[in-house]
Amino acid sequence: MSDIAPHGLHHVTAIAADPQRNADFYTRVLGLRLVKRTVNFDAPHVYHLYYGDASGNPSSLLTFFPWPDVEAGCQGAGLMTSTAFGVPPESLGWWQKRLDGLGVDADPPREADGEEVLTLRDPDGLVVDLVAAPGDQRSGWDGTADVPAEHAVRGLHAITLSESASEPTAEMLTSLLNMRPSPDGTRFTMPGHDGVAVDVRGGVREPGRQAGGTVHHVAFRAPDRATQERWRDQLVTNGLEVTEILDRQYFTSIYFREPGGVLFEIATDGPGFAVDEPLLELGRSLRLPPWLEPDRARIEANLPPLHVD
Repeated sequence: MSDIAPHGLHHVTAIAADPQRNADFYTRVLGLRLVKRTVNFDAPHVYHLYYGDASGNPSSLLTFFPWPDVEAGCQGAGLMTSTAFGVPPESLGWWQKRLDGLGVDADPPREADGEEVLTLRDPDGLVVDLVAAPGDQRSGWDGTADVPAEHAVRGLHAITLSESASEPTAEMLTSLLNMRPSPDGTRFTMPGHDGVAVDVRGGVREPGRQAGGTVHHVAFRAPDRATQERWRDQLVTNGLEVTEILDRQYFTSIYFREPGGVLFEIATDGPGFAVDEPLLELGRSLRLPPWLEPDRARIEANLPPLHVD
């Protein structure tokens, strides 16, 4: 049994096609802030776009690798199949009316596991849930004119893993990641933190295919590098293949796969997104880590134009 637990969800990273369409949807429709415009450090010809609250706090972040002309993926076993954001409970009707008016692919609100949920799909088909979250005290981003502060998205609330067999994943979440199972064994929580729930959906027969409109990985929070190192030691001791600690400029990361195949990351809270540009300027220009800066001209030439208000 692990003696440490994640401090909630850190971020979710998904795959999109067109970067401009992606940015327009998440900034103009959902009202998130583009907090970092950088590149995939492992594939610098592709953007890595981070959306979140005013300063890009951990637990507020949904990020994308937009691969132009990527084929559409398929939801199924072995993938994370939905990302839920918390919104104020009185705002769900407002969001339904807004999404209807903008022609967004969305379902009517429904009750699921005791929560009121509005499910929508972004232009690439990624499933996003808006959940009425009465206890969420986060403020979200209020810099979008037509999404007022009282209705702003607060941050990550939960994720859903789809698995052919749920038991091995459930065992990892409880014994190695120290999460608490619900009585029916389908929801696993990290009490005391924002972005706290992992839902496991078992018995999914069709395998998923990771491509456009699907999630690439999900990251959990470690408060600091020392805790992250302890995580890595415990995971390796328990027989998992875990990457070395990798410098992602705004946090450090380790990666490993859960038994069903979903890629997990454990990321540190710091140093944060203001490490290389002022808070008021977040997301306005392309930022590169020091080791890619010498190739800036070539990298910029290979990236499509991206305009965000």
